[in-house]
Amino acid sequence: MLAQIVLFDGFDPMDVVAPFEVLSAGGEASGGALRVEMVSAEGAREVPSGNGLPLRAMGVLDPERADLIVVPGAVGSLPDPEAEEVDEGSIPAVLGRALKTVLPELLGRAVARPETLVATVCGGSLLLAMTGLIEGRHATTHHLGMDFLDATGTIAVDARVVDEGDLVTGAGVTSGLDLGVYLLERELGPRVAHSVERLFAYERRGVVWRAEDPAPVS
Repeated sequence: MLAQIVLFDGFDPMDVVAPFEVLSAGGEASGGALRVEMVSAEGAREVPSGNGLPLRAMGVLDPERADLIVVPGAVGSLPDPEAEEVDEGSIPAVLGRALKTVLPELLGRAVARPETLVATVCGGSLLLAMTGLIEGRHATTHHLGMDFLDATGTIAVDARVVDEGDLVTGAGVTSGLDLGVYLLERELGPRVAHSVERLFAYERRGVVWRAEDPAPVS
């Protein structure tokens, strides 16, 4: 199984490093059943994050080759709804610049491919939502971005991790750990996931919300 974690200019390093560490450890615990790559839409390059910490993409995002694609959020301020001009340092502005690259086309191919599981951390779901790729679907994001996510036509769910089949989304920054452990449990089994939990001395938080499960009566 190949996992590709997407880097774009202005990404949030925590959204990348947390799932990268967890998934990489799961690959080792499973004897190589999972491989993890950092990639960008443009291919191998040094990619600047939103807080000055660069990471190196080792290859190009390939939706036909990857079994799992993880999309992080961005570093920036929240938009001021009263402001007349867009703050170029706001998260929507950073994501908007990423959407002017070839990235939306590649993500669109990934979402359209049944064999590819797409996952997001924090504002990564906003990136997909701003392209219209997850309109009408259930997803989560950082709690301060829930209204913005809902405004895109995506059904915002206030949960730590939301699983809608071929789309799995994580909430605020540290949920990348929870998302990673859950993906290991779902794809490689609970024993592999548990071994990584023990290695990292971290227990996954919260109940995973699933779209197909029965709804409460009240």
